[in-house]
Amino acid sequence: MSAARSCRPPRALAGLFVGCLRNTGARQIPCRFVHLYHVGSYRLITFQYFSFLKRMYVTQCNNDLSQRAKPKSDSIVSAFHELQQLDQEKKVVHEISSVSPVHQSWSEMSSRNELREMKSAAETEDSLIAGGAESKEDRQWKEMKLRLDDLPGILARLSKIKLTALVVSTASAGFAMAPVPFELTCFLLASLGTGLASCAANSINQFFEVPFDSNMNRTKNRPLVRGQISPLLAVCFAASCGIPGIALLTLGVNPLTGALGAFNIFLYTCCYTPLKRMSIANTWVGAVVGAIPPVMGWTAATGSLDAGALLLGGILYSWQFPHFNALSWGLREDYSRGGYCMMSVTHPGLCRRVALRHCLALIGLSTVAPVLNITTWTFPIISLPINLYISYLGFRFYRDADRSSSRKLFFCSLWHLPMLLLVMFTCKKSVLEKEDKGELRGESHEMAMEIRLP
Repeated sequence: MSAARSCRPPRALAGLFVGCLRNTGARQIPCRFVHLYHVGSYRLITFQYFSFLKRMYVTQCNNDLSQRAKPKSDSIVSAFHELQQLDQEKKVVHEISSVSPVHQSWSEMSSRNELREMKSAAETEDSLIAGGAESKEDRQWKEMKLRLDDLPGILARLSKIKLTALVVSTASAGFAMAPVPFELTCFLLASLGTGLASCAANSINQFFEVPFDSNMNRTKNRPLVRGQISPLLAVCFAASCGIPGIALLTLGVNPLTGALGAFNIFLYTCCYTPLKRMSIANTWVGAVVGAIPPVMGWTAATGSLDAGALLLGGILYSWQFPHFNALSWGLREDYSRGGYCMMSVTHPGLCRRVALRHCLALIGLSTVAPVLNITTWTFPIISLPINLYISYLGFRFYRDADRSSSRKLFFCSLWHLPMLLLVMFTCKKSVLEKEDKGELRGESHEMAMEIRLP
């Protein structure tokens, strides 16, 4: 009995402890620990998680710790501001009406005042209506009206008529340098077809680059950027130039020239144009595009790809690097704003080195011309001064790397190419000389054969 009595108080204490736990809601503690265990198994418990639990605990269990925002105090006007307000009130000008003569009646004065008020109200209404109309016109899009008189100029700018003229002139130089008799009909067909192909390529190029040209000061006034013509009209113009141009080169000249023209359009529109925003390799691809027209002129005259055609293409290929690199050096801000990957923007040192290398390459290519029996040996001698001058400007551009040296190199390249092609044409070996040499070689071969025969 004593043992039983001694065990009763602990049981009573245990019952009281369990009751307290039930009253305080401690039955949820094991569940919370289990939840914490699951959270820890899925992700690590960081210091931020503990601080979050702390903030939750403070805000939920201790409402007295929450801060209360104090109401803003009324702004106190200083004496200086009060003086400014008084001065402004004093500066208010009241309009004083003129005193009418004594002999005028009161009815006449009232009628005149009413007329003046009506006029002023009408003027204010007119001004409000006009202002509202102007604001509506400014907010709305203005439709561009295309006039037939302006269409030739717009299409000329769409096709980059100056660049097209340069392409046609280089193709004509290739035709003139070919060692065959000159045919006027074939020359005209080749020039017209090359010009039409160039117009088509330039139009497609502008069609794709409208959103990028709008960010550049040099190209923001192009017809498609300004909305002078629709994109559909530009595509139709490109198709109407490209299809007849390739047809003329293929059917009127020869299939090889037509294939070169079609390949040049593809290379310019589908390779060079997207590469301008991807890699600096676009400059080398663009140089190939510019080197194909004189090759087309040569193939139009001869119908075959000879060493002379490749030499003319190499001269145009090397000339384009000092020309374009010097031009792009002054337009670095524009090209970077338009998002184009040019050497002058991303690799300025390489831009200057490549320009100097190809200036020196022009000297070597001019020396190869008489070796290939295209010109006489006077051509490398006569062309040496102008090649040395452009090489000197290329070295200045490489050394100084400023706008002045780049502009001098660019303007020198504008007259250097036509001068070099003109000197090359004047030093060209005539067809009669080549025929005489061929006949002499044939006669000597026949003589050798006769001597060998018994």
